[in-house]
Amino acid sequence: MNNVTLNNGVQMPILGFGVFQIPDDETQAAVEAALAAGYRHLDTAASYGNEAAVGAAIKASGIAREDLFVTTKLWIQHAPAGSVQDDTRRAFENSLRRLGLDYLDLYLIHQPLGDYYSQWRAMQDLNKEGLARAIGVSNFHPDRLVDLIDHNEIVPAVNQIETHPFHQRGADQALMRERGVQIESWGPFAEGRNNLFTDPVLSAIAEAHGKSVAQVVLRWLIQREVVVIPKSVRPERMAQNLDVFDFALTDEQMGRIAALDTGASLFFDHRDPAMVSWLGGRRIN
Repeated sequence: MNNVTLNNGVQMPILGFGVFQIPDDETQAAVEAALAAGYRHLDTAASYGNEAAVGAAIKASGIAREDLFVTTKLWIQHAPAGSVQDDTRRAFENSLRRLGLDYLDLYLIHQPLGDYYSQWRAMQDLNKEGLARAIGVSNFHPDRLVDLIDHNEIVPAVNQIETHPFHQRGADQALMRERGVQIESWGPFAEGRNNLFTDPVLSAIAEAHGKSVAQVVLRWLIQREVVVIPKSVRPERMAQNLDVFDFALTDEQMGRIAALDTGASLFFDHRDPAMVSWLGGRRIN
């Protein structure tokens, strides 16, 4: 497995296993299968409702804790003024308890909403205490990311954002590289939207390498130095998604994929007022 080095020296596997939208009662089996296939990087979130199942799979695997890289995410805190930092620590401790772990490898602010400055200050403390080896953010557009960096002590190690062939985030990645932030993709396959799995460009490249479209997309992201966390509940697909280190896309093929970029989200815009209100009003236990 190839690693990327985060801005504080922590090594992060460039390819991991995500559990977004896997039902809680299916998550443990899926993660156990992923670990058996060879994944050592796991990504979950408090809002997914399956942290405990991820933790159960980790425990059942018998894999040494130091051989795993585990990420979870902090949902928007709805505490009264002045107590968001305390609530952030409680949320972190609840996630650790559900996961059955003593520390996290990466803890992310899930949404750029609410009093995320107080959340970040609490996370800086967790990082300094060694409870979160690295801290970062998710879904931050460049303006909010730069503002957070410029007014805090610790630069986010990671920004996990929608990144796939139809929304490639090249300018975002360039800004992150300049600021020392690692880009990480969510939704690498765009959930199949825009007919990704039958796209003629991706299909032709896949045929040329004797690989699947999914493998081509993952390889394209890895060659761009984008961390990626594909999801699957099928063991054969999990194994296939790991099998992307024995081939390389040519510059010409990378250019053909680059031409697929629409420059727009296929899901939602975090700057849309209606979406901001919906996300900000969502509560989790």
